[in-house]
Amino acid sequence: MHLDILNHGYRPGTKLMFALVRLFSGQPLPDAAKLTFYRSDFYGNPAKEFTHEALRGPSDWSVGDRELMAAYVSKLNQSAFCVGAHTATASLAYQDGPRVAAILDDLESAPIDEPLQATLRMLGKLIRDGRVDADDLREVLAAGASPQQVKDALAVCAAFNTTSRLADAFGFELLTPKGYEAGAKYLLKRGYR
Repeated sequence: MHLDILNHGYRPGTKLMFALVRLFSGQPLPDAAKLTFYRSDFYGNPAKEFTHEALRGPSDWSVGDRELMAAYVSKLNQSAFCVGAHTATASLAYQDGPRVAAILDDLESAPIDEPLQATLRMLGKLIRDGRVDADDLREVLAAGASPQQVKDALAVCAAFNTTSRLADAFGFELLTPKGYEAGAKYLLKRGYR
């Protein structure tokens, strides 16, 4: 059920910006973006900064890797909007949609490097069980991920565990494939700010 609150309560300048986005892109502004403008001082601005840092800040993980993590966390949380958005963004970042789809379909048999696979396994356990322990971290480190990469992956997980749950709580409307592609292009060009 879509919460209508995301369609109301914006200042005139924000409403104008929404209309311009629709005019120039041919696509409505996604609910994820609307949420960041609604009470931006309370949630939106801090969330944009945290998410931008997690997905576009300095990291040994590529942008594609981190977008894949976002899609994977969203898939485990069963958030259709976020899965669509971040599958499209990871696919565009990697320039390999079939590989992204294969990883999201079956992590264990997918064509993926061991450090990333082990990291995604750890994120999966964190989402399913609500915790990881020292043995889980040692497994990821033994697979070749650095301690900083583990921290970076946990930041992506935190951002999208929150975002995907908000997407479902607010009933974010799904986009068309063209809408997800336009969003992916925007996110790769501009990030999350």
